[in-house]
Amino acid sequence: MSRFMVAGFIQIETIVKVDTLPVPYFQFQSIPDMIDTNLGGCGYNEAMALTWLGDEVDFMSMVGKDMSTQKVYDQLVSSGVRIKMDYVLPRLDSMPSSVILYHNGKKQIFEDVKDIRTVPYDYDLFEKQIQDKDMVLISSCNFCRPVIELARKYHKPLAVNVRSMRKEKVIQKGDFLKDADILYISDDELDGDPYECIEMCRREFDSEIVIIGIGSKGVILYTKEDNSILEYNPVKTNEIVNTVGAGNALFSAFLHYYTKTGDAKEAIKNALLFASYKIGFVGTSNGFMTEEQIEQWKPLIWK
Repeated sequence: MSRFMVAGFIQIETIVKVDTLPVPYFQFQSIPDMIDTNLGGCGYNEAMALTWLGDEVDFMSMVGKDMSTQKVYDQLVSSGVRIKMDYVLPRLDSMPSSVILYHNGKKQIFEDVKDIRTVPYDYDLFEKQIQDKDMVLISSCNFCRPVIELARKYHKPLAVNVRSMRKEKVIQKGDFLKDADILYISDDELDGDPYECIEMCRREFDSEIVIIGIGSKGVILYTKEDNSILEYNPVKTNEIVNTVGAGNALFSAFLHYYTKTGDAKEAIKNALLFASYKIGFVGTSNGFMTEEQIEQWKPLIWK
C-alpha cells in the first residue's frame, strides 16, 4: 500500500447517451437508461481508482457551500469506497458540474467549474498532508499550484494530469510542466503529433516519464531512465460502453504500480488492463478493478 495525496476537481457529472454527435434538435425524448448523474471530476476519479487498488489516499478538493461534505461522503459509502473527506472543503459558491454527451467513443463536454479558478485551497493543509506521502498527484488547475512548491520542498515525486497541451495552454501551465516528474496527456487536446509533444516535454521540461493517451490506439510511454519511447496497443476485457474517465483510470493505475515497483513498463501494462475494464461501465467513477482482479486477468492478456 502506497500513500498518495491527490488534489483536483470533484463535480457533479451528468452523462447522456445519444444516437449521434452532433445532436440533432428534438423538443423532447424519453429513453430508458439514457442519463446517468453522479459524482465525478478528474481528482475524484483518480482518488477513487487509487483507493480501489488499495492505496491510502488523502483527497484535497473543494465543493460548493450548498453541498455539504456529508452528502459527498454518503455518495462514497453507497459506492463501496471509503475516501477521507476531511480535506474536501466547502469553499465554492456552488458545486462545479458538467454534462457529457457520448456516442461510440466520441464525446462532447459542457462544463461549468463555478468559481474554483479563483478560490484558493488551504495552504497549511496542503503542507501538513504532503509530508508523509509516497506520491503526489495533481490536476493542472489553479488551486493545485501551491502543491508544486511543496513537492519540491519536501522532495516528493509529482505527477500531473495535463488536460490540454494546446499552445496557449502550455504557456499557462509552464510551472506544472516544468516541475512534474510524471505527466499524463491526452491526444484529444494536442496541436500536433503526440511524438512531437513527447520530444517537447523531454527537451523543454526534462520530464522523467510522459504518458500520452492516444484513444483507441492505446498509449505512448516515454521514460527518461533509458530514453525509450514505446507505443502500447490497448487490451480488451469489456465491451466499450463509455470512454469518459478512461484517462484518469489509466494514469491512476500506472502511478499505483509505478510507486509500488518502480517499473514503468510493467506499470503501463497493468494500467491498460485497468482502463480497459473501466470503459465497460457508465460513469467516470465506476468500473474500477482491484489489484487481485488485475492479477487474475494478466495471464489471459499477456502470455
